[in-house]
Amino acid sequence: MSSVPADPTVVHPMPGQPRVVLLKPLITSPLIEVGEFSYYDDPDDPTAFETRNVLYHYGPERLVIGKFCALGEGVRFIMNGANHRMDGPSTFPFPIMGGSWAEHFDLITGLPGRGDTVVGNDVWFGYRSLVMPGVRIGHGAIIASGSVVVDDVPDYGIVGGNPARLIRRRHSDADIDRLLAVAWWDWPLQHIGEHIRTIMSGGIDALEKAAAALRS
Repeated sequence: MSSVPADPTVVHPMPGQPRVVLLKPLITSPLIEVGEFSYYDDPDDPTAFETRNVLYHYGPERLVIGKFCALGEGVRFIMNGANHRMDGPSTFPFPIMGGSWAEHFDLITGLPGRGDTVVGNDVWFGYRSLVMPGVRIGHGAIIASGSVVVDDVPDYGIVGGNPARLIRRRHSDADIDRLLAVAWWDWPLQHIGEHIRTIMSGGIDALEKAAAALRS
């Protein structure tokens, strides 16, 4: 059995499957950060994730996605550039139409935002889920297909619906604390490779034992 870890710098990690891409090697925007091995699956144009799936991203808010996240087809992030004024009679952004209307561009700049959108590590996004601006999604969370995430998601929470609601937590509070302390996603790739079966199907006791071996 090979002891060479997987390569986080390749664009297509699965031979013969061009619909699957690792996102980190594709990102060019300084406003987007993606961790190693987070991937996106799309039969149309997965390499265009930065422009097709991150929408209205005019800054300065950032999109941060952790390591080992799985993003199903059509997952999209709405950024704060989609915001409109709501304090007057109309929400229409007249200044972007140009002409003399552009003289009033100050009316649509500096609108209040919710800050950065931050996704933890080991998060699974189902088919065509949608994340609204400023949401924070915890480690190990699962976002059900078709969900519209408008509020923060706790670590190891499972959410679904429109708007998405917490269905349940994947583990007890005590076990979640243990999992966060282990933080297997930060292990060296060699160590992750040696303990893949434990990470995918083992218990928390075994995971803690593997973490202790790394420290010894």
